[in-house]
Amino acid sequence: MMKLNILNLLKLIFLLLFFNNVSLAHNHFPITTDSSLMIKRGELVYNQNCVSCHMIDLSGAKNWKDLDDDGHRKAPPLNGTGHTWHHDDKTLHAIIKYGLAKLVKNYEGKMMGFGDKLSDKDIDSVLAYIKSYWPLDLYEFQINMSK
Repeated sequence: MMKLNILNLLKLIFLLLFFNNVSLAHNHFPITTDSSLMIKRGELVYNQNCVSCHMIDLSGAKNWKDLDDDGHRKAPPLNGTGHTWHHDDKTLHAIIKYGLAKLVKNYEGKMMGFGDKLSDKDIDSVLAYIKSYWPLDLYEFQINMSK
């Protein structure tokens, strides 16, 4: 009898853990910095995909408000000194996933989407990592906007 109860309890725990990670509606906003594991994962994904334009310290390209040699906008800082925190999570997620080319009419920049390369979880982790650089007031403002 005791073995049966333990087995049933283990099954219940497994199901709860499984369904906790599976959502019928992919509602993952707001993205917080509560999980150090998510931030660490985001750092890895960022370093593999974003660092070449947005720099290792998330400072963006030098003179980021200017145009590059090709006439395109340079990569902005993501560390809270640029405009990233002005956007809600849904918008930031879409920019990374689809790129600005699919979101802004006549866009001629270099921010193409990573949806074919990164999962939603990867993108959310990158956003958590980025947000971990922001001052608390900007972070809280952006979190409230994303609810």
